[in-house]
Amino acid sequence: MKKKPSLKDIASKVGVSTALVSYVLNGKMEGRISKEVASRIKEVAKELNYRPNQIARSLKTNKTNSIGLLLADISNPFSSQIARIIENEADRMGYAVIIGSSDEDIEKSEKIIDVFLNRQVDGLILSLPDNSEHIVSNLKSKDIPFVLLDRYFPGIPTNTVAVDNYSASEDVVKHLMEKKYKNVGIVSYDTSLVHLNERLRGATEQLNGHSKVGKVRLGHIQEDVESSIDSFLKSEPSVDAIFFTSNLLTISGLKYLNSKEVIIPRDLGVIAFDKTDAFDLFYTSITYVNQPLPQLGKEAVRLIIQAISDNKKKEQIFLSAELIVRDSTSRK
Repeated sequence: MKKKPSLKDIASKVGVSTALVSYVLNGKMEGRISKEVASRIKEVAKELNYRPNQIARSLKTNKTNSIGLLLADISNPFSSQIARIIENEADRMGYAVIIGSSDEDIEKSEKIIDVFLNRQVDGLILSLPDNSEHIVSNLKSKDIPFVLLDRYFPGIPTNTVAVDNYSASEDVVKHLMEKKYKNVGIVSYDTSLVHLNERLRGATEQLNGHSKVGKVRLGHIQEDVESSIDSFLKSEPSVDAIFFTSNLLTISGLKYLNSKEVIIPRDLGVIAFDKTDAFDLFYTSITYVNQPLPQLGKEAVRLIIQAISDNKKKEQIFLSAELIVRDSTSRK
């Protein structure tokens, strides 16, 4: 196997000390040596295909400049988009991101977090599944820097970045009422996750309890969405609008409504929490709650880097979402 180039090899070729090469490649001594020498050192390092020993560097600095990012489902447009935002923002701040997908499973989440910690990441950004308070408490007890993204647990002080789901759902109902919809059906997950239940609570309380709610189990999305819609359409009075509390629920709902030849918005108003590009393939443009993904991602990175430096301060950030009104709630 070909011997890897070393600092000594670079120093020998340039004609300077090994220490000077190390200083230059680590971004030190700027302004204290000539630009020509610094440029030559970097040029030779590139010619020799020099790669720093990250393990040795991390042992010396006690940092790996890496972040573990746990998402619910990387195939979900929300997760994939925010992963890219976090990756770009972290790179700008000098950090690499290792990504894992939990599939909303606690055991898988714990395994992925263990992998992150075994790789000695400096901090964690986590979208944790249902009933995972013990994971949060365990990380806090070990003083591991972490930020909860899109998920939060009232009563456990942590760094948190999420959307104000309650207010966003209030805005959904206000819009439907302004459009003269009177009987609203809500399709939501059967879960204890606070952010999803806040969406449901914001809508039902704004409707003063005058709403019909269909609950969807995680492993039975299409089946339970269809059952909820059937129940809504058979009810007396029948619903005239449906609010789906996630983009995946909306996609399942639109597929089923289309198969039943329900015309939107002529027969039924539809509104979604969050969006997906798949909406663009539907014959009617869908009204949706737009989550501020760039701000969510950037705040998550800011908080984790802050926590890596000082893990005592905790911030809870709740960002406003925007309702994007399109044709699916435009009554003729």
